[in-house]
Amino acid sequence: MSNADRYRQAGFLLGVHDLQQLPPDTGLEVAFAGRSNSGKSSALNLIAGQRALARISKTPGRTQQINFFELGGQRFLVDLPGYGYAKVSESVRRHWRRVLQDYLAQRQALTGLILLMDVRRPLTELDLQMLDWCHHRSLPTHILLTKADKLSRGQAGVVLMKTAATLKQDYPGATVQLFSALKGSGVESVRARLDGWFDWPAPASQA
Repeated sequence: MSNADRYRQAGFLLGVHDLQQLPPDTGLEVAFAGRSNSGKSSALNLIAGQRALARISKTPGRTQQINFFELGGQRFLVDLPGYGYAKVSESVRRHWRRVLQDYLAQRQALTGLILLMDVRRPLTELDLQMLDWCHHRSLPTHILLTKADKLSRGQAGVVLMKTAATLKQDYPGATVQLFSALKGSGVESVRARLDGWFDWPAPASQA
């Protein structure tokens, strides 16, 4: 089975609104987080090779739950609510800040975080807060600089280098790459990262 086929098996398991509703803390989970307009749903759909695994809304910030997608073998992709969208009420904002912080700090099954940032606006204050939480727990973190097609190759490369330099200085161990859901670029690199976190062997063709 190729690594692409592994992710095409993803199917919705459940959505939860608070930590008390989480499934048993077993197996391996990789979570996806990012600002509400970072292209998180599009990235998940591309990685899974499915058009509608994660719901894409024209109104950022509509997803207000933690969604679990099962890959089989006690492996799960976890779609965390987008953060930072101005039209979300302050009470909702406080609730999800607490839920996200507690999930990242306490979830034992969580083996890595994919953090998505628009390549034109990386490392915002809220992105840095997510990195702080992950760094405090020593949680492996891989950044996708999304919508790379919106910049020229040279411009995107400069952003990548600057972001990598910041990570090396302030968040050693965190990694970063360019990604475009529209062009499909970067998807194999993400899948390879996920394979490692999910402790999957190399596909048969590569063994």
